Amino acid sequence: MKENIKTLSKHHSALRNSLLATGATLLLATSALAQTEVTVGVMRGKEYGVTYMLPRTEIEIMLQVTRHEYTPGEYCKYAEQYLHLNDVKPSASVSYTLDKVTMRPVGVPDKNRVYFVKLRDKSVAPLMELTEEGIVRSINMPFSGIKKSNEQQADTPSVTQEAEPLDPRSFLTEEILLANSNAKRAELVAKEVYAIRESRNALLRGEADNMPQDGAQLKLMLDNLNRQEQAMTEMFAGHVKQVTETIPVRIPAAETTGKVAFRFSRHLGLVDEENLAGEPYMLVVRNLDPSMSAPLTEEEKKKQLDGVAYNVPGRARVQLVYHAQVLYDQEIPVAQFGTQEYLAPVLFNKNSTTKVLFNVNTGGIIKVDRGE
Repeated sequence: MKENIKTLSKHHSALRNSLLATGATLLLATSALAQTEVTVGVMRGKEYGVTYMLPRTEIEIMLQVTRHEYTPGEYCKYAEQYLHLNDVKPSASVSYTLDKVTMRPVGVPDKNRVYFVKLRDKSVAPLMELTEEGIVRSINMPFSGIKKSNEQQADTPSVTQEAEPLDPRSFLTEEILLANSNAKRAELVAKEVYAIRESRNALLRGEADNMPQDGAQLKLMLDNLNRQEQAMTEMFAGHVKQVTETIPVRIPAAETTGKVAFRFSRHLGLVDEENLAGEPYMLVVRNLDPSMSAPLTEEEKKKQLDGVAYNVPGRARVQLVYHAQVLYDQEIPVAQFGTQEYLAPVLFNKNSTTKVLFNVNTGGIIKVDRGE
């Protein structure tokens, strides 16, 4: 019996050691995998080559829209009687304003312009950097570390919200809080507002009982009085909460004499193109050099060289029009209004190292540096 127990104990110990060893092996394997780094967008030259795309141009319209949310004050019906405020609204409302409009060209992958570069043994173009979308960014240049294709990234909505307003009740005196009617409380709050104004004027005239010792202390006292006045005045006039949002609208760049870019409503904000509740803002795009984007003849196609394709973008005049008023007028580069050219393979032979930097928004060349 004791021998059986010893045998079982030995098997148990051996099994435990085996499991521990297996676990250690798995841990080392996992650690080794975790230390492996994969760089997105960079392909090192091998026999098979690299596939890349050139961009086409879209027009990105950035709209700065502010939502104004009005909440009536607790004593709004006494606003004119005690503070002489006219046209104070008794009910809540929401409105929108279009504060700012800007436009810019951005590049997106063009699936009709896909190219393959065969990197031969004698080639010294071993490094091509692509964007995450597959657009060529550079050849033979240090890795940029840029994660997105557009250096001017702002294509996601951003929201800016004002700080929370002060609670006016934190400034109310015991007499106000114990008043037995809204009318009486409104009267006492109005008296506090006038008292705050008198105190501020006394400070500004230098007639206050306790004058500040320096400018910094004066500013602090005035800021506190202004905050109190605003909070208590809003008990009559109401409070407007403002939230500003920057919204991108993308439109493919194509020649047009008038296309609805977006619709905007004072009561609904940005709405769909089909929603007639919003007023239309029209986009006008004019190709400034139509001859550049003309189809190639058969003879011109034969002259095209093997090598790295790139765009020679054309120019376009872009206008944003609202009720016959031009809000925005600019010339921009447009890839599809231009043509394609090729970097000759001789630039990448073993006798030279050519560095090329591309514009990922247009597919054009920014810089070529040929080193011998």
